[in-house]
Amino acid sequence: MSPTLPEAGDVTVAGPVDGELTDLLTPNALAFVGKLVCNHQARLRQLLEARELQQAKFDAGALPGFLPETQAIRDSDWRVAAIPPALLDRRVEITSPPERKLIINALNAGAQGYMADFDDSACPNWPTMMAGQRHLRDAVAGAIDYTHPDTGERYTLGQQTAVLHMRPRSLHLAEPGLAVGGQPAPAALVDVGLFLFHNAATLIEQGRGPFVYLPKLESHHEAAWWAEVFATAGAALDLASGSIKATVIIETLPAAFQMDEILHALRQHAVGLSCGRWGSMFSATKVLHAQPARRWPGRQQLGMDQRFLDSLSKRLCQICHRRGALAIGGMANWVPVHNDEAANTKALERIRADKQRELDNGHDGTWVAHPALVTTAAAVFEALDGPNQLKRQLDWGVTADDLLAMPAGEILEADLRNNIGVFVQYIEAWLGGQGAVALYNLMEDASTAEICRVQVWHWLQHPDAALADGRAITAELFDTVLAEELEIIRAEVGDERFDSGRYHQAAGYMRALCMAPKCAAHFTDAVPVTDDFTT
Repeated sequence: MSPTLPEAGDVTVAGPVDGELTDLLTPNALAFVGKLVCNHQARLRQLLEARELQQAKFDAGALPGFLPETQAIRDSDWRVAAIPPALLDRRVEITSPPERKLIINALNAGAQGYMADFDDSACPNWPTMMAGQRHLRDAVAGAIDYTHPDTGERYTLGQQTAVLHMRPRSLHLAEPGLAVGGQPAPAALVDVGLFLFHNAATLIEQGRGPFVYLPKLESHHEAAWWAEVFATAGAALDLASGSIKATVIIETLPAAFQMDEILHALRQHAVGLSCGRWGSMFSATKVLHAQPARRWPGRQQLGMDQRFLDSLSKRLCQICHRRGALAIGGMANWVPVHNDEAANTKALERIRADKQRELDNGHDGTWVAHPALVTTAAAVFEALDGPNQLKRQLDWGVTADDLLAMPAGEILEADLRNNIGVFVQYIEAWLGGQGAVALYNLMEDASTAEICRVQVWHWLQHPDAALADGRAITAELFDTVLAEELEIIRAEVGDERFDSGRYHQAAGYMRALCMAPKCAAHFTDAVPVTDDFTT
């Protein structure tokens, strides 16, 4: 297997390549990634430009809706290709950053599936991304272990492990550590390319892949782009047509109106859709941020019982079952509450209710963020008569108005404080290389942090946005709360940790993002990734 590197596709590695990476970034592996980039980067740039044009229309007052030009796809009868046996049972899936110990624990957690997340829960710096690839290669080979440096405790794989899925970074991100033709490579192609090159053949032999999750798509054209990437990769690696299988996370408002079309574009590869609740909250706020009539309550009030989120869940299940695809629910991001049995019991009750709603809506499985929650989620989905409920055909009658419904709720001072405090602490950790951070008994990642900052931006930019007690949400109020929250954080983490950390730097980034006249599409537009080779 020796993919030919196109003449214009010279690959250069800016990131450090130590002894542990030399067998990952081999000449053939880099050539394969280079081939993907050369074949598909130009079209990706066009798709990202199309996002900006579409957002400009939303800013001018347009609303997302069902596309007239794809009515025939929505109306006609077709189904995705057959689902591989290894994916028919996906009742509980767990996710984590691609860290060695976390990968082992997640694969051993008793869930049917495990998604190694290179996107929202991982800081996209060079060491994390490359180490994650090495860890997955070892896991696929069954050769992964870990010894805790302090306790000496050793972690190894059990006899029964979850089916592995890999989630690459989102399409808007670039990888500065690897350039093709002198330009940073699209991060998604680096992630998928290295994963497929090193693992596809072994996973096919095992009957367990290669399986990927696709994040943050905004149109069926982007889904079609991924289908073309898979075709190029499959041909270069001599894989049977359709071998690469994908689950698409529906976590943007435009994609909520194009689920049929997205499955159709990927129909040889698609095995399901996942309801990305946190990304959907962020996207709905961001996409419609310029429309003053839409005032959003705090994120703590945005549960799946809100009309727009419940409608997304129901429509996703209806479409998936009509098309022969699995409908996967959203992630429970609660983490166990230690030393407080009452709080922990209350959290588990909320999780059970949340998963029951998903089951009733028609989902075939769900996500959790912590191994301790696998049993709770599994107990709900054990009610299924079989590994899934694909045979259950649904007609929820969801309309465009349902998907665009404004959530109910007021803006509380506690909402403003929570958004500011969580974003500052998340970004402080992110600057230090962490992508998933447990804060106040919730596992926060990039998507939940995005909700925090875009909501505050929205409240500050709309003069009629006010707290429930009548106070206007002004720059002065923001600065006061930001300063107070920094002192609260100092009290929580201690002077030594606070003074040695980057909390003031993180607060500066939040202020810049929230005071900007234009809402940044992603916080990474303002908060740079710190890599040793770029510092």
